[in-house]
Amino acid sequence: MTKRTVTIELASGLEVRPIAMLVQLATSYESKIYVQSEGRKVNAKSIMGMMTLDLPVGEKVVVTAEGEDEEKAVCDIEKYLSNN
Repeated sequence: MTKRTVTIELASGLEVRPIAMLVQLATSYESKIYVQSEGRKVNAKSIMGMMTLDLPVGEKVVVTAEGEDEEKAVCDIEKYLSNN
C-alpha cells in the first residue's frame, strides 16, 4: 500500500471538471485508489464519491493506492492535485 498526504493546489479546487479529470486519471490504473479528507474516504474512481468531498484550494488530503501500479498512481495523482 502506498499512502501520501497531498495539498490541493488546483486554482479552482476540486470542482466538477477537475474532479472528472482526476477520476479519469485514477481509472487508468489497476490499483484501488482512495482519497481521504476529514475522516471521509472515497473511491477516487467514483465521480459521485469525489464530488461529495467538496475540496477547496489548500485542503490536505490523503491519497492511498493498493495494487501493482500503486506507486505510479499515487505519484501521478499527487502531480495532478499539486498542479505540476
